[in-house]
Amino acid sequence: MTKILITGGAGFIGSAVIRQLIQNHDHLVVNLDKLTYAGNLESLEMVAGSPSYTFEQIDICDLGKLHEIINHHQPDGIMHLAAESHVDRSIDEPAEFIQTNIIGTYNLLEVTRQYWNKLPQQKKIKFRIHHISTDEVYGDLKSIDSPFTEETSYDPSSPYSASKASSDHLVRAWQRTYGLPIVITNCSNNYGPYQFPEKLIPLTILNAISGKIIPIYGKGDQIRDWLYVEDHAKALIKVFQEGRIGETYNIGGNSEKNNLQVVKSICNILEELLPIKKSKLNINNYKDLITFVEDRPGHDARYAVDADKIEKELNWMPQETFKSGMKKTVKWYLNNRIWWERVLDGSYQGERLGLK
Repeated sequence: MTKILITGGAGFIGSAVIRQLIQNHDHLVVNLDKLTYAGNLESLEMVAGSPSYTFEQIDICDLGKLHEIINHHQPDGIMHLAAESHVDRSIDEPAEFIQTNIIGTYNLLEVTRQYWNKLPQQKKIKFRIHHISTDEVYGDLKSIDSPFTEETSYDPSSPYSASKASSDHLVRAWQRTYGLPIVITNCSNNYGPYQFPEKLIPLTILNAISGKIIPIYGKGDQIRDWLYVEDHAKALIKVFQEGRIGETYNIGGNSEKNNLQVVKSICNILEELLPIKKSKLNINNYKDLITFVEDRPGHDARYAVDADKIEKELNWMPQETFKSGMKKTVKWYLNNRIWWERVLDGSYQGERLGLK
């Protein structure tokens, strides 16, 4: 039985990966998470009692503790998802992003290298570290440009994407210099159950059903490729198990939409699932809540991901369309009020999106 150590496993994507591994695979999972504002163990309640699951609260910037835990648990591989990930927060407080995404990744690489070098040859050959990154490292695209490929040059725009680009470069350097067996994935925008409410889609859903304004940056014409988180989790596990050492795989949802289209689609789904009359809101339509706010600095115009490589090499494709995935997402937030009310209680202030 393979033991996988996952950093950031209480986060949005990390918790989806752990749920998949425990429920659908025969693996032992060790979850390392600092439990910052975006880390929530309630996202793992359904698997927390499994004998295959262990949780360790740790900051990956704590080099000594990281060394102690990895040597104690003796993993057969590592999936590295721990990161500060919200662009708005990186604009206001970049230091945390530099610390976690760059220094934290460096710590993990060094501790892992020391551990890996001491493994018996048979375990050493099977070991790998999978670094999970973002398409934002590539910068942005014009409307006529082809989507990002694994060969696209890095051109990050925000403190967040610059810190993730730095971590990607460190991971590749440790593979080339020290032979550490790594794979990297760069994904497009995720959405789905258990996403922290400061992100566009859950923020839109929760504001709409509460009768609050739905803030949209600028004209809402920024385009993103949208990927349902459960599809992403399946792709990450597939890359971890079958991806070629030293390779990068882009993971996308084949669903380019601009932010205004996304918000309007959510409003339409809400009108179907929770009509205005039943919601008791003093508006005619959820779309009446849409409010355009000042754009954020350095806002990239378009991201689009070419996922041909993972499709051809590993036979992975997203199962959810934008329409089916979005409907599942809206239904989940409507049916899981207790989860998001606890998250919102005193922790989320929504500073940058025109809410204060």
